[in-house]
This record gives sequence, C-alpha cells and structure tokens, in this order.
Amino acid sequence: MAAFFAIAPLFVYPIFLMKVMCFALFACAFNLLIGYVGLLSFGHAMFLGMAGYVSAHAAKVWGVTPEIAILLGTACSAALAWVAGYLAIKRQGIYFAMITLALAQMVFFFSLQAPFTGGEDGIQAVPRGKLFGLFDLSTAAGMYPVVLVIFLGGFLLIWRIINSPFGQILKAIRENEPRALSLGYDTDRYKHVAFVLSGTLAGVAGATKALVFQLASLTDVHWSMSGEVVLMTLLGGLGTLFGPVVGAAVIVTMQNYLAQLGAWVTVVQGLIFVICVLAFRRGIVGEIANIIKKPL
Repeated sequence: MAAFFAIAPLFVYPIFLMKVMCFALFACAFNLLIGYVGLLSFGHAMFLGMAGYVSAHAAKVWGVTPEIAILLGTACSAALAWVAGYLAIKRQGIYFAMITLALAQMVFFFSLQAPFTGGEDGIQAVPRGKLFGLFDLSTAAGMYPVVLVIFLGGFLLIWRIINSPFGQILKAIRENEPRALSLGYDTDRYKHVAFVLSGTLAGVAGATKALVFQLASLTDVHWSMSGEVVLMTLLGGLGTLFGPVVGAAVIVTMQNYLAQLGAWVTVVQGLIFVICVLAFRRGIVGEIANIIKKPL
C-alpha cells in the first residue's frame, strides 16, 4: 500500500490521491470504533469537520505554520471526542448511535452560526504555508509527501493499537462485554479511550484535508458525511485493517468520475452498497481475506 501511494502520483492526479488518503484515514479511524469495539457512531463527521475548521482558521487568521494548524485541529477533535464519549459511552446500541448523531447535529448548527467558520461560505483560500518554516507546501508536489506521511503514520498507529493488549481487550468487549466485565476490566473506560482515539485520528484526517483543499466547509460536518464513512467501512470490510482504505478509494473514485451524474451519484452508491451486502457480506477485503484464509 505504501509503495502504491508513493508511485501513484506519476500516473494519477495528486490532489485526487490526497483526498483518497484523507478519507481512508477517516474511515480507518471510524473502523477502529465500529470494527474492533462494536460501537456504531452516527456522528463522526463532527470530528472531521471541526478539526478542519480549527486548522483552517489557525492557518488563515492566526498565520501559524501547517504542522501547528494540524495539531490544533487534532487537539480540538480530541477534546470534542472526550466530551462526546463521556456523554454517549454509557449507552449501547441504537441509543449510543442516536446520542452521537444528536451531538453531531449540535456541532453542525454551531458551525453554521459561529462567526469564525464563515457560515455557509466556509473558510476559503486557506494558505498551506511552509512546513517547519522551511518546506513550501503551496504546490501539490510539496503537499503530497506530507499527506502520505500523515496517512501512513495514522495507519501504523491503528495497526499498533489493534495488535496491542489494549486492542485485544477491545475485541473482547466487542465479542462479549459482560464476560470482559466479569474478568475485571472497566469496559466503559476502555470504550471511552477507544472513542477518543477514533475521534482524534478522524480529526487528523479533517485538519489535513482542510489544508489539502484550502477549504473548510459545512459538508464535512453534515450528517451525510457520517453516513458516507459508514458506507466506506462496510464496503471495504468491517473489522479489517485494509478494508476502510479500499472502501474509501472506491467511494471517492465514484464521486470523482461519476460527478457528471449529479445527484444520481448517491443512487449509484446505494446500488453498489446493496450488491456488496448481497454478494460480499464481509466487504471487498473481508471476502479476499476469507478466501486466502489470512487476516487483512
């Protein structure tokens, strides 16, 4: 995967590839929560969008360097995830999903009304600046390696979390929470930590995306974005490491190359999702992993 993204700019438009990597990291962060803890969040767009707004505002208005802007956006999402997790984590199933959706809608209306977000216009013409004050990111060639390093770093962190003792406890909670509780694990605390980690990594994706497109808009905090990341994860393969990356690549490719269909793109996405659910119950990567009998 690293080799593919390293050489792909020679053949594919770099801005498109950077969009794929940002959404792939977002989907991987979401999969950490739903695939390994079993918690379905309908409000993950609030972390993506709010990090984008803070990062864009910091870069444009405060004039900070890109790495500081990304860190500020990520920190904002981490704090938001801590609060949202604290309020939602004690509920289960549909109740948890509805609380996260309600919180995300509150963040959406805040983003619509807050002065610093620019309302429906968003924050436009965000300067990319110079990384560490040295490397100019104004061109796609300059920005691409930074996005690649951020994506691979986030992906490796998720891989490490999943394969750590902490990750094994998360899987135990997903499989049988009452039994994990009986073994002495504070399941709510573990779920809260996983929720914060997921929200923080989603914030990294949102902050990076704002600098790539030099724009922070309401699209990223809208409820439809939360639905889109669910689609990416299920399409690629729930609970697989590489599934969300493949799912994000498929969805972004469809949106990019079927843009001339207008609103019909969502219909095509729905059709593909139905076919995937009927024919590939485990998702694209999940089915491949099942055939070769190796975890992916």
